Amino acid sequence: MSFTGKYELQSQENFEPFMKAAGLPDDQIQKGKDIKSVSEIVQNGNKFKITVTTGAKVMTNEFTIGEECEMQLMTGEKAKCIVQMEGNNKLVATVKGIKSVTELNGDTITHTMTLGDITYKRISKRI
Repeated sequence: MSFTGKYELQSQENFEPFMKAAGLPDDQIQKGKDIKSVSEIVQNGNKFKITVTTGAKVMTNEFTIGEECEMQLMTGEKAKCIVQMEGNNKLVATVKGIKSVTELNGDTITHTMTLGDITYKRISKRI
């Protein structure tokens, strides 16, 4: 199953508590909570390029399944991680204590991030 496509955020749960726990300043949390982001994913075999546009902010990460890479986080800092593929529709990584699971089902991507006991869930649809 190919992840390639553009996806627009439809809904999210626990944005504010998760971002606070992740260390994002309150002003950025308030600015970001109502903005609809668009994610563009380009998959070429095991190589991925993911560009997330939220308002004027653009964040791009590139990685190859199973190889160490450097990811830019929501806070702007960079951290090393390894992204694994589970089955043919799920990307899993752990970065700085945050477990990230991105699952593709048809035209819907569910991105779940867990930090301690807080889970942040984003649901995006292919556009």
